[in-house]
This record gives sequence, C-alpha cells and structure tokens, in this order.
Amino acid sequence: MKLHEYQAKELIKGYGVPIQEGTVAETVEEAVEAAKNLYENGPDGQFFVVKAQIHAGGRGKGTVKETGSKGVVVSKGVEGVEETAKNILGGTLVTIQNEAIGGNKVNKVLIAQDMYYPGDSDRKEYYISIMLDRETSRDVIVASSEGGMNIEEVAEHTPEKIIKEWVDPAVGLQGFQVRKLAFALGFSGVAFKNAVKFIYNLYKAYQGLDADMLEINPMFKTADDKVVAVDCKMSIDSNAMYRHKDIAEMRDTNEEDPLEVEASEFNLNYVKLDGNVGCMVNGAGLAMATMDMIKLSGGEPANFLDVGGGASAETVEQGFRIILKDPKVKAILVNIFGGIVRCDRVANGVVEAYKNIGEINVPIIVRLQGTNAELGAKIIDESGLKVVSAITLAEAAARVKEALA
Repeated sequence: MKLHEYQAKELIKGYGVPIQEGTVAETVEEAVEAAKNLYENGPDGQFFVVKAQIHAGGRGKGTVKETGSKGVVVSKGVEGVEETAKNILGGTLVTIQNEAIGGNKVNKVLIAQDMYYPGDSDRKEYYISIMLDRETSRDVIVASSEGGMNIEEVAEHTPEKIIKEWVDPAVGLQGFQVRKLAFALGFSGVAFKNAVKFIYNLYKAYQGLDADMLEINPMFKTADDKVVAVDCKMSIDSNAMYRHKDIAEMRDTNEEDPLEVEASEFNLNYVKLDGNVGCMVNGAGLAMATMDMIKLSGGEPANFLDVGGGASAETVEQGFRIILKDPKVKAILVNIFGGIVRCDRVANGVVEAYKNIGEINVPIIVRLQGTNAELGAKIIDESGLKVVSAITLAEAAARVKEALA
C-alpha cells in the first residue's frame, strides 16, 4: 500500500527520524490556516513549500495541466501560499512517473516549512532508500551524496556515486555499516553523528512499519548540521497490513485504479494492464504462465486476476464483472487448476456467473485441469452458453488466437 508524503513523514517521525514539519490541507482555506500556524514566530516574511500530495514521484518537475504550476512550489507569505494552493488543488498533476495515465488529480497539498535558511550556503541534499534486494534476499540501503530531483540522472550517468550496503537478516543492521555509509556520503563532525542516528532510525522505521520501500529524497543537511527528511516516499507490504490497522486506515483509494479497489473489496488479487485479453486464474504462478501464453497466442494480457485457491461461484462472478468493465478486453481466458477446488465446481460457477451477468459480448475460453477436469469441461460444453472449454495449454492458446482473429 502506497502512502502520501505527509503520512510517511509522520510515521518515520515516530521512530525518531527528524522531518521537515508541515500540515496537510484539502482546501485553499485550510492551506492558509496551516501557513498561519506553521512557524512559532508567525508567518510574516516566512517562506513555505507547497507540495501536491499524489502517489507519483517527480512532483517538483511535474506540471498541473490546468494552470501550468509545478507540483512543488516555494511561496512567500500567506498570500503566496493561498495563490499556489489555488493553482494546485483540484488540478491534474502530470509527472514523468504518471504521464502514461494522464496524471493524478491533486486532492491535498502539504504546507511545509522552508528548509533553506537565509544566507545558508553550507547545506547539501543527499539521497537514501531502503528496500529488499530479491537477488540476495537481503535488505539493501542505497545512498548517494547527489540527492535531489535528478537522482535518476545520477544513477544513469555517474553510477559510482551510488553507494549500497546490504543487511544480513541474521544479525541486523550493524553500527559499523551505518558509520560506513555516513563516511561515504561525506559527513563529518556533528553532522556525521546526526547522519548516523538518522540512518539507524530510518532502518528501524523500515522494519517496524513492514515497509517494502522507504525513500528519502532529499535527506537534507542544514547549515547548523541537522539532518532532516525533506521528502519521504513509502509503501507498506500489503501482506503485513493485519499488523498495522492504523496504517490501513490511511489508504487513499482516490489514488488507486477503481477496478483494483473494487477487486480488493472481494479479496481478489487484481492488477490492471494494457492488453486485450482478460484472464482469471487461481494462483500467482499460474497467472504468470497464463499471461505468457496469451502473448504467445498473439494477444496481450489485460489484467492479472488471481481468484485464490478456493474460488467460489461468487468470486468467479465478481471476477467476470471486473474484467468486463475494461473496454479494451476482446476475449476472456479462465485458466483454473483444480487442486483445492474441484473443476466441476468452477465450471458451475462460470455458468452461474454468465447467467447472472446476462449478455456477454466477448468470447470466453475456460481451461480446466486437475480434479474432475473432464466433468468440468462437459458442464461448460453442455451449458448452451457462448463459452468454449479447453484442457491443455496449447488448446487454450489456440482458442484465444481464434477469438482474436
């Protein structure tokens, strides 16, 4: 589950990670009020950073379609905050990470303190992130002394400036590793001590929150040697959400695909793709093989949909309804292995779902293999519906090819 910047910052703050303070606002009036209350000495003459809150990176370089405003703007005084909030809130922010979907609507902005002190020249931006390296089955801390909006260019053109430190799960993050990272980033003196504490607490937050990705860009060193998280991107492992009821309540479904949100309500694992063949399977491994088979047959998978091992008539019906809401779908392939669930039960579920939904105008191919596969195929063939059965993968691929012709 992805989090907004303001949510992620509050969570890591609870683990002792210093953050750029700010207040989230959903209206221009709330943004003005936030600005008035942000600084202890009042807002007069102060600078603020107004940040669009969407689930996409590159906001600082992104552009709001309707107004031309950037997604992150430094504004002077309450009047500046008010004008900037008007230009961002309700608009569609397009960044390098979401341009394929036409951008994200901005429903919230974060009004944050400006970290650049007047006359401050001894400041620097760094990059740090923590994630699982699946090749080594270890957490890896990735850092760079070249933080900021152009970290992707650093990785592409000067990869030697990217530092990596792997964490042995048997012993956890060691003190010497944290000091090694801080030295490599160029910290010294008081800033070094603060950086060590920052990195150590950040890793504690990563573990304690069951995050699968935690990124700070920039990690900022101020003129007085404080080390602060100015931005934070975090996603939480959905499989661990049962341990974090409070975080589950932070979910912003406005930032997610509506079909994926609907699928989650029925405990279906659904991911929308850009193809023309909808697929419904039971098991992630079978889903990957099914998508490969669709591509080999000349089609493109329109989705990943895993109905689980105990697929019932209800889950099959809801799966069909969700797939059919995608206008790009030209055919549907149901590929079920009858291990936990019998194939005849799935076949009856398909027939019942077809009748409940009504007229379905795309071909449906059902491949059943496993317990009672022959009986399942017979039920499909004798249903009188526009559903074609298949037993082998090759046969299913041929049926998909015919449907797309």
